[in-house]
This record gives sequence, C-alpha cells and structure tokens, in this order.
Amino acid sequence: MESNILILDDNKSVLTALEMLLQTEFDNIFCLRSPVSLLATIKKNNIGVVLLDMNFNAGINTGNEGIYWLHEIQKYDPTISVVMITAYGDVELAVRAVKEGAFDFILKPWDNNKLISTLHASLKLRKSKFENISLLKTTSLLKQELRPVSQMLIGRSQPMKNVMAIVKKVAVTDANIFITGENGTGKELIAREIHKYSKRNNEVMLSVDMGAVSESLFESELFGHTKGSFTDAKEDRIGKLETANKGTLFLDEIGNLPLSLQAKMLTTLQNRTIIKLGSNTPVHIDIRLISATNKNLESMISKGHFREDLLYRINTITIDIPPLRERGNDILLLAEFYLKKYSTKYDKHDLKINQKAMQKLLSYNWPGNVRELQHSIEKAVILAEDSILNEFSFNLNDNSSIRHGSLSNKTLEEMEKEMILGSIKKEKGNMSVVAKNLGITRQTLYNKLKKYDI
Repeated sequence: MESNILILDDNKSVLTALEMLLQTEFDNIFCLRSPVSLLATIKKNNIGVVLLDMNFNAGINTGNEGIYWLHEIQKYDPTISVVMITAYGDVELAVRAVKEGAFDFILKPWDNNKLISTLHASLKLRKSKFENISLLKTTSLLKQELRPVSQMLIGRSQPMKNVMAIVKKVAVTDANIFITGENGTGKELIAREIHKYSKRNNEVMLSVDMGAVSESLFESELFGHTKGSFTDAKEDRIGKLETANKGTLFLDEIGNLPLSLQAKMLTTLQNRTIIKLGSNTPVHIDIRLISATNKNLESMISKGHFREDLLYRINTITIDIPPLRERGNDILLLAEFYLKKYSTKYDKHDLKINQKAMQKLLSYNWPGNVRELQHSIEKAVILAEDSILNEFSFNLNDNSSIRHGSLSNKTLEEMEKEMILGSIKKEKGNMSVVAKNLGITRQTLYNKLKKYDI
C-alpha cells in the first residue's frame, strides 16, 4: 500500500511548508487550498491520510467546516485517517473532532517531529483498518468455500421422518449431539442438516474424520501446537477446535479418539477452553459439537477403552440413523436420485431401472447402506450398454456376501471386515480402488487394516 497524504489548508505558505517537510516521509503528497475537489482527489489517488484544516474562510473559526468534511471523508472511506489542524488552540474543538472520528489534532505552529510521528501513527492505523477489512472479507469467502453445496436429504419412510423431526427440534439449541448408525447411513449429512437449521449456519462447519488421523497427530490436529513443541513443529498451528470457533465441529468416528486424549477433550468441553500442545495458555472457544460413531461406545466403556463421563458430555441428544434396509421404498427414491445424478455426469441420459432390478434393490440387505447403493448405481451407469438397467446390471455380490436374514450372527465389525476383505480380493490388492469402493480415505482404510489385523 502506497503512503499517500492529502493536505487541505487555505494558507498557501502552510501548504508549501508542510509539503517540504513531508516530501521524504510519504510516497505522494497532494495539496489543496479548497475542499471543493477534496473527495475527487481522495478517490483518484488512494489517499490514506488527510491533514485537514478546521477552517477555510477568513474570519470564521467555528471549526464547523472541518467537522463537516471529516464526516464526508468517513462516509466515503472509514479507513482513511484524518488529522485535524487548527491555528487557534481550541482544545474543546479539537477534542470534539477526535470524538467524532479524527485520529488526532495538531496545533499551529506545529512541532515538526511531533507532526511527523503523529502522521506516521495515523498511517499505521489506516493500514491496520484496511488489513482488518480485507481479513473479514477473506474469512467470509473462506466460510463460503468451506460450506459445501447443500445436499438433499432424501427419504419419506417413517424412520427418516422421525429422525428429521428430532433434527429440527435440536438444531436451534446448542446441545451436543451424538449420532449413531452403521457405516454409510449418512451421519455427516445429518450433522450438516443440524448445522443448516442452527443459529450458527452463517459460520463454518468443520468435519474431522477421527479414523483418518494418525494417533501421534491427534492432539496437534484438534488442539493445535506452538512452534518447537515437537520435532516437526516449525511454526504455530491452530487446531480444528479453535478454527471452528463460533461454528460447528463434527467429529466423525469419535470412538477412535485415544484414551490419553479423552480427559483433555472432556476438560475442553466443560470449560470451553483449549490448551495448545507446547503451551500453558488457555484459549476460549465457542463451538457446537456434533459427534458420530458406528461403534458401541458402551461396550468400549466396559472394556476401559472409552470414558463414561465423556460419553455423557457428548450425547446430550442422541440420534440413531436407521440402516437402509429398514427404510423401505427410500431405497428406490435414492436409486432414482443417484441414477439421475450419474446419468448426467457420464452423459448417459434416459436410463431407467426396470421392475426386476427394482425388486432386487429392495430385497438386498445393503450392508454398506446409502454409500453402497450410491456406488452400485454409479457402477451400473458407467457399464450400461442400453437405456434399461436390469437385475444383471447390479452384481451386488461384488461387495459383500451378507444377505437379508444373515445379520443375527454377525457384529458390525465382522461385517465391515468381510466387506474390506471382499473388496481387497476383488480389486487384487489395489488399495486406492478399495478405499474408493468403500467410500473411505486410504488412511482410514489402513487404520482399519491395522484394527482388524488384515
């Protein structure tokens, strides 16, 4: 930013003296004897500081002219610093100008050093105001970028109507929400619905996949760290908890939070403060916490893997998402939605699902839930050779051997392990493709391989 100053005084000798004094202090100096072209000069030359005389007409020393033009400058650009100058030593008038927005005032005759230091200070203030406005604009744009395009929550079944009724009731509160459900049921989508209907919907919602964060980085990722707090900490870093301040933080797969950090998370939620790794200074935060898991946390509590008091803190309200197999004709609604989406994406218009294929989709158990249905439709669209998708378009054996009625003897973890093993076999060990097929990141996949000793 250039340091441009405009001097407005009706005395030509004053203008000449000030211009000579300040020629090495500012990039550009503009002088006016009348305020007639004041705003035009400011607009044309990106003025940062105005040295403004209080009076312009001989015999008039009320200062009203100076106050008037001070207000006009503020209306045009409130970041411009205005320093008033008067020959009358009227302290009350000068104080009034400062109260109404002037940075400071200078009395004639002036002290050169004091005048220069005052003008430099006013320029620093101008730059600070400008940077703050730019930061606010950037922050606003970032929030818009971080706010994903709203996805439709599709479902007319009674179980989903029940879920949405709870969502709309709790969204307007700041209560901590705990979302449970199998993999692929849409827990993050429900979290975003809660944020959308909340009082924080103009702020950011940050999502953290706890299953994708390595254990050694959990504390830094959530709480942040200071420079030098560990070997690779080359600069200060703000954690997700602080970044989500004023907004919503969604912790997916919270059951993966290490026991060693659960006490720190509990303290954070109780006190609404965080302490960065390598620091002892508490930082206040204001967040709405939504957590989710597909694990049985009560079972983990009994085994000593999860703190009971933390569970009580995060589950003020619990929302259980029904699996797709319990949602009836929602399966067909979702199938039609994804058919339209991927037909457009892959330029295969007018595709339809025939009756036998619909019956197959309805009778399948969908162990991977909505995510599995989405990938099955996408795959069928890609491979389609004509306009009709039939029952042979959906080879549902590819991802899992689990079928309706076979769930009673299997836990969720056993089903998940089977899905992973089946996909690894099908894709011949190509982990990138396996992760994509399962709808998870590669890091999450590796964490699950370690977990299940695969």
